[in-house]
Amino acid sequence: MPQDQFDGRPVIGVCNTWSELTPCNTHFRVLADHVRHGILEAGGFPLEFPVMSLGETLLRPTAMLYRNLASMDAEESIRGNPLDGVVLLGGCDKTTPSILMGAASVDLPTIFVSGGPMLSGKYRGHDIGSGTNVWSMSEDLRAGKLTLEEFHEAESCMHRSHGHCMTMGTASTMASMIEALGVGMPGNAAYPAVDARRNVLARLAGRRIVQLVKDDVRLAQILTKQAFENAIRANAAIGGSTNAVIHLIAIARRIGVELTLDDWDRVGSGVHTLVNLKPNGEYLMEDFCYAGGLPVVLRELGENGLLHKDALTVNGQILWENVRNAECWNRDVIHSFKSPFKEHTGIAVLRGNLCPDGAIIKPSAATPALMQHRGRAVVFANIEDFHRRIDDPNLEIDERSVMVLQNCGPKGYPGMAEVGNMPLPPKILKRGITDMVRISDARMSGTAYGTVVLHISPEAAAGGTLALVRSGDEIELDVAQRKLQLVVSDSELAARRARWQPPKPALERGYWKLYVDHVLQASDGADLDFLVGSSGAFVPRDNH
Repeated sequence: MPQDQFDGRPVIGVCNTWSELTPCNTHFRVLADHVRHGILEAGGFPLEFPVMSLGETLLRPTAMLYRNLASMDAEESIRGNPLDGVVLLGGCDKTTPSILMGAASVDLPTIFVSGGPMLSGKYRGHDIGSGTNVWSMSEDLRAGKLTLEEFHEAESCMHRSHGHCMTMGTASTMASMIEALGVGMPGNAAYPAVDARRNVLARLAGRRIVQLVKDDVRLAQILTKQAFENAIRANAAIGGSTNAVIHLIAIARRIGVELTLDDWDRVGSGVHTLVNLKPNGEYLMEDFCYAGGLPVVLRELGENGLLHKDALTVNGQILWENVRNAECWNRDVIHSFKSPFKEHTGIAVLRGNLCPDGAIIKPSAATPALMQHRGRAVVFANIEDFHRRIDDPNLEIDERSVMVLQNCGPKGYPGMAEVGNMPLPPKILKRGITDMVRISDARMSGTAYGTVVLHISPEAAAGGTLALVRSGDEIELDVAQRKLQLVVSDSELAARRARWQPPKPALERGYWKLYVDHVLQASDGADLDFLVGSSGAFVPRDNH
């Protein structure tokens, strides 16, 4: 590089999660090039660097196991190198929270550019969505309503462009959270990955980061408590993923903002779902974009007193200035607040002896008739036990039973995999029943649906009450009362606890051991205990 190209110019890191192992992010080389052009045009000096890429489609045992590791990769790369600011590129589920967590711990001027959703899936005259239709079609396959060849044909029709899941799964939810938090440019949530406007947004982000450095606008000035409350309400309004709960708590605590499950229940209460997208509704992210995208949703919230309008955003304007003139072009896709798609459907936080530190349910994806339910537990000790028994026609289960999955939380799986939306037994599916109450310490994909209680805290592997549930126990769920209760006496639970033995860790070496020894519970964001809190850009010893 000629000396004059970087001498005296802001040095901007471009944090790239491109990988051929992460299909959602395979177009990031092109996206990074547009960011680079923007940085050069604004008088900055761009330097691209890689961090671990987390793809939910391939990474085993679950990408969530490595979210905290990738955050450490991003944090140390940003802090250890001579960077004045950074542009983050993320797409698939865990790349977004991981690199934002890492950047939050360093607190430099930062902008996030999401990769964008795929185009809508098209199959035999119908729109189909990644994840959501995989779940429904896989159950049709297990019920004998669909052949394997038809299933594979649908898969090829579903994934027909670059980008992440085009349903309102975790990837689309987190892209929306980036925009609602103000750390992404307006339009970040919904432009498809192959839409030219996505590239323009990347170039504008490259230009803007240079000015943020010159003005010394750091991430802590964007990621305030008010910004997180805006994001919580936006998540309710879009019918967003339950995974956002864990990720936003972890991101907030990295920047020094205390965010709790109680905040989710308090702030999200009374917010309606406005967006008619799979898995809660009918449409897909491409339709959401053409209808006006997240700015329309934020305007609806703002006009109904549910937005901190003066929250600062990375484009230099307050949030309300970005969205107050947003127009909706399709009210079938984005409903008004006064005529919502679904009422009072923010994430509900449950308490009771089964989850003393909390559990969550997504009412917008649940069956209303099951939101108050009492049934007999059918317990699976772990995911292997579930797969071994669920197809057995002799399994003692009916539609009123409560399916319970143990040992799939942060320590138990390990990594807290997306297995909470347990497929129903074939003998139940063949009777035309499509939903049952399911309870676990696991997560579920944001593309999934059903009356599924998740993130039981403490988890079974940490000695939570979930570990003590036995088949035949009665469980009572009452979402309106925020209640989840195991109907077993305290004396019986004490006797069971005295006999309980923790499961043996799956692997006692390397990062797996570090993770199991230090991971916090879901209610605390499932971060590693020694990573919580912002430590800034200071490097103790400068030997240059």
